Amino acid sequence: MTSRKRSGSGSSKRPKEKVVYIYELFFRGEDPSQERRPEHSEFWNEFFLLQPNVEVLEGEITKLTGEQFAVVKPNLNMIFQKCIEMLDTDHPKRLCNSLQTLCSLFYGIFKKSTADTSYDILNDIFGYEHMDKWMKQLMVHCNRILLGDVPENVRFMCLKLLLVLVTGTDNVSQNVLLEYLMMNTLFDAFVKLLSDPTLRAQHGHDIVILLTILVNYRKHEATNPYIVQLSILADELALNGYGQMISQSLIDFCRQYMQSLNNAQSSSWFSSLSNIVGNMFVSDEGCERVQQIKANNGLLLALYEAVHLNRNFITTLAHTQTESSAPPSPSNTLSLTQPVPDLANAPIIDMTQYPTNLLVAVFQYCSIVMQDNKNESSVANLKLCFLILTCISEDQYANSMMHDSNLTFKVMLHRAQMRHRKLNVERVGKSQPLAATLLDLLVEFIVSHLMKKFPMELYLLCIGVIHRILCYQKRCRVRLNYPWKELWSALIGLLRFLVNQEQTLVKKCNIFHLSLQVVNIFNLFITYGDTFLATTNSYDELYYELNREEKVFTELHAMVLRYTTMPDCEYKDDVIKLLNALVNILAIVKHFQNKIKEWLAEQGLSTPTEEQILDVVRKNYDLTLKLQDSLDHYDRYAEAPHHTTFFKNMVRDVVADTRKQIYGYVKEAVSTIPEPDAMLTSTSSNS
Repeated sequence: MTSRKRSGSGSSKRPKEKVVYIYELFFRGEDPSQERRPEHSEFWNEFFLLQPNVEVLEGEITKLTGEQFAVVKPNLNMIFQKCIEMLDTDHPKRLCNSLQTLCSLFYGIFKKSTADTSYDILNDIFGYEHMDKWMKQLMVHCNRILLGDVPENVRFMCLKLLLVLVTGTDNVSQNVLLEYLMMNTLFDAFVKLLSDPTLRAQHGHDIVILLTILVNYRKHEATNPYIVQLSILADELALNGYGQMISQSLIDFCRQYMQSLNNAQSSSWFSSLSNIVGNMFVSDEGCERVQQIKANNGLLLALYEAVHLNRNFITTLAHTQTESSAPPSPSNTLSLTQPVPDLANAPIIDMTQYPTNLLVAVFQYCSIVMQDNKNESSVANLKLCFLILTCISEDQYANSMMHDSNLTFKVMLHRAQMRHRKLNVERVGKSQPLAATLLDLLVEFIVSHLMKKFPMELYLLCIGVIHRILCYQKRCRVRLNYPWKELWSALIGLLRFLVNQEQTLVKKCNIFHLSLQVVNIFNLFITYGDTFLATTNSYDELYYELNREEKVFTELHAMVLRYTTMPDCEYKDDVIKLLNALVNILAIVKHFQNKIKEWLAEQGLSTPTEEQILDVVRKNYDLTLKLQDSLDHYDRYAEAPHHTTFFKNMVRDVVADTRKQIYGYVKEAVSTIPEPDAMLTSTSSNS
């Protein structure tokens, strides 16, 4: 049967939802709950059986004018109060609908107050006299829901409500509602959820993001209970669960990157060329890879907070990612929602592609992020990675774990394609202690970022991590079996670049401070190498490298001398320190250059071999060097004041991105909430 169109419009209007009709009455200043008919005595019980219309409710709030707000304020207060009172019910659908309505209310109010800064969210809309009581009740109900025997979609919506609250303002420290989460902390509930494998699988991501944002509320201004509680948390299951959420995200990112590489390799040459040309005209910020990197900011920030605040968390870094603290299992790379397969028939996992623990995942993730440095998002993400590595490299337990020769891992470090080198495929995926892998990662950064737009801050952080690792080896007399020549060559290459680009770089940054850090690493090897170098040949190779690259140190010395004579040099202190730091290296170079020339004259040779030079070095260690102080000293990492602005911006990005995602989840929840009977059946079967 064919349908007839109405004349005029050409299409029929959809009937208005009952809940939308009620919203319109409330926002006209009317109160449909006060109609004097017997059937309206159960108005609110019936209202919360209706599915909320998130977009309409949010739209009604945001389009209100100043005068309309004054009229509608009593109704807004009433809806808010009834939502909170309904959280005391055991009826799952009413519970979920009241939580979803609260999400819409808060989202709309925050959006309105952001658009019009003249609104005081507490006073103009709710009023201080009511807000204290209501928010305290809300936190009590949220705590009960998170810890109680409720359907998972109710717990899901409760966490979404909390995320709406903590992401209400771009600057998290200006969100006055967070004071109520400080006074009525939900930390214990979060810990319990992270400790439970099933609940963690469903809600772990939300909890970790919540904790991360809450930890950053007025971080350096007042006592924050979430900082205090996170710093002393010792629950192994909760810490493992926290780490597992982060490692899952990083491992997924690494897996996607590997798949993209495989897809690129299998595509035709012409297709690859088309992609390269096409990418030239695509905005850096809009690239899919950039968005994927930015999406990890929240969990990467969570990792930073954990390693920065909690020493107990360090012990979980090398734990294989399983559901408990049981011995490592090959099932660590599985999704929590997947069943554990029969390991007897399982295929061999290529461990060079799939990280086995959080630290391995971080190293592999860093190697990917390092390759993208053309936009601010990736640079900020990489800086956060280096700050995490800085905190790890300062920790005694982390260092002992990374240097344990019995604890070796195969790690696939991705390396940038560069015209002037061939990738050393043989060393990719080599089984070695994690300290060696970390040094490989740092060496790769040094050699692959010598560019016109020089990332000075990242280089300082990178060199700082290397310095901390060497200080640990010297202090604990740990002899790591590592090809140190690669590190020395990378550092000398960095010095060469700084000397060659001096005229350009000195106008932008303090190249003398970075040069000093690099030279002091060489001084650390020269002065204390006997305590941590694995073989005596390593000393010979060090002196050989210093002499082979003597031109770099001579030119560096000449540059420094030139700046000592400049009265208006703003980096004078670092120039003087660098001049003094070069004394031993120049003495070594001069001493062995003379010995080599004498030997060549005796032998009648002009071009000696590497082995002949090494032989001259071994026989001529008769030189006196100056003892330099504080080579194994460094200032321990402190977040404030150096990185305060950086973290404010990072948290701001995480808040903004989370807010967008949460609104989508809240809107989509209408199609995912089953009927009460179905939910109760599902809950009982799960239990």
